[in-house]
Amino acid sequence: MNLNKHISKIYFIGIGGIGMSALAKYMLHLGKEVAGYDRTPSVITQSLSDEGVFIQFDDDLRLVPEDFFDKKTLVVFTPAVKRGANQILDFFLENDYQVLKRAELLGKISELSKCLAIAGTHGKTTTAAILSHILKEAQVLATGFLGGIASNYNSNLILGGEEYMVMEADEYDRSFLQLKPFMSCITSTDADHLDIYKDKESLQETFKEFAALTLNSVFIHKGLDIPNAQSFAIEEEADFIAYDLKIEQGAQVFSVKTPQASYDHIKIYLPGKHNVLNTMAALAMASSIGIPLQTIAKALLSFKGVDRRFSYRINRDDFVLIDDYAHHPKEIEAIYRTLRNLYPLEKLTVVFQPHLFSRTNDFKEGFIDVLSKFDHVVLLPIYPAREKPIEGVTSAMLAEQIKMKNNNVMLVKAHEIVPALHFYKAKINAMLGAGNIGEMIKDVTRELQMSTV
Repeated sequence: MNLNKHISKIYFIGIGGIGMSALAKYMLHLGKEVAGYDRTPSVITQSLSDEGVFIQFDDDLRLVPEDFFDKKTLVVFTPAVKRGANQILDFFLENDYQVLKRAELLGKISELSKCLAIAGTHGKTTTAAILSHILKEAQVLATGFLGGIASNYNSNLILGGEEYMVMEADEYDRSFLQLKPFMSCITSTDADHLDIYKDKESLQETFKEFAALTLNSVFIHKGLDIPNAQSFAIEEEADFIAYDLKIEQGAQVFSVKTPQASYDHIKIYLPGKHNVLNTMAALAMASSIGIPLQTIAKALLSFKGVDRRFSYRINRDDFVLIDDYAHHPKEIEAIYRTLRNLYPLEKLTVVFQPHLFSRTNDFKEGFIDVLSKFDHVVLLPIYPAREKPIEGVTSAMLAEQIKMKNNNVMLVKAHEIVPALHFYKAKINAMLGAGNIGEMIKDVTRELQMSTV
């Protein structure tokens, strides 16, 4: 299938997803006619509508624009939409249209240029955004497909040419095995998506399969069991090393050593050691395609981060509200350590929305352990996304277990978040989760800015 010649119209089912919308924007960039379906309106769907994309929010075949019933239309769907549960998808599948999963389309795009693929259960989006920004600032012809909104560009698609394509390599549904990486990076292989993988070992074997697809170099966080790879680390022997790490006026400053060169005083305005590792992953890939460390260091100075990755929504002397996508125990642990380092004497309140019944069940001990470290815990109901409930798996179950370690636990609905924060009166507050808590925080922020906590 030649995307440039044989396809003129593309219909996206699940177009409001962060990965799907980046593909939709890219297809618009290529001059294609784009339309799609999603369950609910959002900032993302509005931004696409503003660019002329027709989007319907009812699963009604009659609303699909008539010219998209042309057999030359390509249909792309997200794996969150299942056959038999969406009449639009069922129609296109049953009538022999060209239908691809999101990952399959991404794979075809990855064949058009040198694909720089970022994989890992944590850190993909930030690493991909950093790498895309470095390439942009270095005037390398590259386009970045991101799983989040890069603050510098207010977009999940960074256009800049087609010599290189920076792509997040998603392990869910083994999607990343569709890619054809020129270089790849694996940031972490912690157990996740056990609804897809039977166990941690199966997940790790699939990461090895992904690495084996790479034509050139593979870069890994030191300690991962991936053969024939170059490693990056902080203050330990590796191919790419960050050392002499310190904090200066709110920035993290460190020196780096690579197989070819060294550079002192790299500065990033991102908190937490995990972001030093994300930076080292991007630096390893960028330097390996020939970008000088001096150019990389200059680009890092202007990188503003990714929306919902430790994003300050309120930052006053008396009250701080931080928004983050963290939805896995290891990610919450990284947020906790960062908050405790930044605010060692302050009380910490976490508002957490568990994401998926299966993930809550698979990692309940991890969630209980890490959430109980905060001074106060506010739990929202589990966000189901693509799943049906699992008996006995609820936020109330988590709360009962957390109370055995920390009695300051509260179960709330969305409209009760602000009263809960008023009740606990902590200076430092974090709202975490991968569900619609990212939308809730907008109302929470507005309400808090009009009141005194």
